[in-house]
Amino acid sequence: MQQGTVITFKTQFEEEVYNGLTTFPKHLSSKYFYDAIGDKLFQDIMQMPEYYLTDAEFEIFETHKQEITDFFSKTDTPFNLIELGAGDGKKTKLLLRQLMKKKEHFSYYPIDISQNVLDGLDDSLREELPKLTVVPEQGTYFEALERIDAKDKGRKVILFLGSNIGNLLHKQAIVFLSQVQALMRKGDLFFVGLDLKKNPQTILDAYNDPTGITAAFNKNVLTRINRELGGTFELDAFMHWEVYDPETGTAKSYLVSKKEQSVTIEALDLTIDFKPWETIHTEISQKYDDATVNWLAAQSGLQVIKRYTDANKLYANYVFEKSNNP
Repeated sequence: MQQGTVITFKTQFEEEVYNGLTTFPKHLSSKYFYDAIGDKLFQDIMQMPEYYLTDAEFEIFETHKQEITDFFSKTDTPFNLIELGAGDGKKTKLLLRQLMKKKEHFSYYPIDISQNVLDGLDDSLREELPKLTVVPEQGTYFEALERIDAKDKGRKVILFLGSNIGNLLHKQAIVFLSQVQALMRKGDLFFVGLDLKKNPQTILDAYNDPTGITAAFNKNVLTRINRELGGTFELDAFMHWEVYDPETGTAKSYLVSKKEQSVTIEALDLTIDFKPWETIHTEISQKYDDATVNWLAAQSGLQVIKRYTDANKLYANYVFEKSNNP
């Protein structure tokens, strides 16, 4: 593509791939790990013994499901349970079953960017909880949240589980939390899963498993570029690399070029050159402590009103509401 050429992108994927691979350092968004293949790989990751996050949050729900659901329904009014990035709903189903058992009046709105994931979740809920009102919403978090809010002004309990917020640097997290806060009213709750700071080796093992599942998950973004945009990435020519900074609590994932190489992307009329050991930054996974969480809340017009953790204190679920002093 010649300098000065006006670029017209057909999709956001094209635009972000172009921008990410033509800037320095190179980067690609982790949201593009997810398609039918990536969804399956992430399910496999959640089953890995090294990936403690899922089991820790599941333990919190198992141990505190009655208290958590009582908290959700404490105003004794109908509410909408809205989940950002619903996934397979394995953990959420614990809360859904408890709410159904208590005969609470609520509707469940799972939001996910992947229609494939939503279809699978909808099918499983129809079979397992046939009396549950499920309204799947495909799209980005805020597009879907705004659609829900526009058609239903009822009380909201918003779930954001699996430490997905950890994919955002603190400045980005404040923007995200502020946007959620702007769509909340008095009485609404925001229930968020956050991974806690811990032994750095435990964190590295969770994101760099010896079987290579995490590596395949990261490389799926290259597979998608090859398949959807006519790319020529050689997956074996890149290695997955994980680092963790215990001071900042930031884990970072990279794909590292093992040799000097050039990759073409037909749909973008683009050739990308890589030096030996040059990186593509693919993901961050932020870890937290209470002081950081309270600071993020204060910066976003929120306040922490409840905290749940697993027995080993690996992970925590925080409950936020709008601050009285925005």
